[in-house]
Amino acid sequence: MSRVCAIAIALSVLVLAAVVVAPAQQGPIRIGFMTDLTGPAAQAAKDMVNGITLYLDEIGSQMAGRKVELIVEDSQGRPDAALTKLRKIVEHDRVHLVAGVLFGHIGYAMAPKVEEYKIPALFTVTAADDLTQRLKYRWVIRTGWASSQPSHPFGEYAAKTLGYKKVAVIASDYAFGWEVVGGFQRTFEENGGQVIQKLWAPLGAMDLAPFIAKLRRDADAVLTMIAGASTIQFMKQYDEAGLRGKIPLIAGGPAVDEALLPSMGDEAIGVVSPLIYSGALDTPANRRFAKEYRARFGKVPSYFAETNYTSGRWINEAVKSLGGNVEDREKLLAALRRVEIADAPRGPIKLDGYGNPIQNVYFRKIERNRDGELQNTVILTIGAVSQFWKYNPEEFLKQPVYSRDVPPCRFC
Repeated sequence: MSRVCAIAIALSVLVLAAVVVAPAQQGPIRIGFMTDLTGPAAQAAKDMVNGITLYLDEIGSQMAGRKVELIVEDSQGRPDAALTKLRKIVEHDRVHLVAGVLFGHIGYAMAPKVEEYKIPALFTVTAADDLTQRLKYRWVIRTGWASSQPSHPFGEYAAKTLGYKKVAVIASDYAFGWEVVGGFQRTFEENGGQVIQKLWAPLGAMDLAPFIAKLRRDADAVLTMIAGASTIQFMKQYDEAGLRGKIPLIAGGPAVDEALLPSMGDEAIGVVSPLIYSGALDTPANRRFAKEYRARFGKVPSYFAETNYTSGRWINEAVKSLGGNVEDREKLLAALRRVEIADAPRGPIKLDGYGNPIQNVYFRKIERNRDGELQNTVILTIGAVSQFWKYNPEEFLKQPVYSRDVPPCRFC
């Protein structure tokens, strides 16, 4: 064979290869988005979809010159349904990455399968601590927060700044409630406070009066982390029991999230809570985001909306750094882990070595704004909060995950 013929054949092979590869490279970037569109968290799930949809619309649903296709699936709050939908989007829809996920038990069910598939997954809301702590999932990145992350600085604040000595707790009886309370209890007691009571209400319970009746009246404050719509009823029943104004209420951030505030009244005014976001955060980035979100959806954005709006940008930053080549999963995972955002609506964000954001935590107080709406007014910003707070990560991870009885209630 002549050298000319050999070159011609080689060129033909390259051309054919380009024809085969090019369509795949230039096809849409497919994002499989999992959330719980039916069930008690339907409003939060809708906010999640609204957040990422708003971002994608802003960029014309294109990243690095490639069209973006968002495939939304309802995990129904059930691990079995979540795994079925995960299999569908990975094996049938051939998504390039997975995003979303609301509940902790859904995240725990999905993470091992994500590892098996070796597909990048951005868990945008599910806050279960161990997803980015002891379990060390390589393919999972969290862009929201860990359950105990805001509670660590808040426990210290409650003891040292608010001056509380004794706090009673009433919270929903599941892992998220345990972790929010556990982080608070650890730092509150390390700074001289005492948790004197822990009452656990069944998740979804709508009559909280029997639990409120058991609250110790010698507490300086009550910490509540009643989840979902039940917290609206809790606020009303706490007021009806004559405790508002007598024993101050403090809360885990999601108990008074913007998704719930429109359904609350004066009974919620004055509640102080910690979270990574407030719809009333007064920064240029959040003012713009909140204005656009309200114009589009007719309400103030919740943290469910913000984390997913920012996650859309997170994906875009990674995709742009790769010139749109998302087919190489290892490179996509590495790119996602390198992203840092200095001006997200919630503030600056970057990942720690475990795949969880280091970010601001805001202490917020419920007030009425000039339009008479309830809002979480930011009263203090704690910058660059790690999921490990001030603790050495290796030492922290030797301790058991926060649970119903960890830390133990030594002063109950």
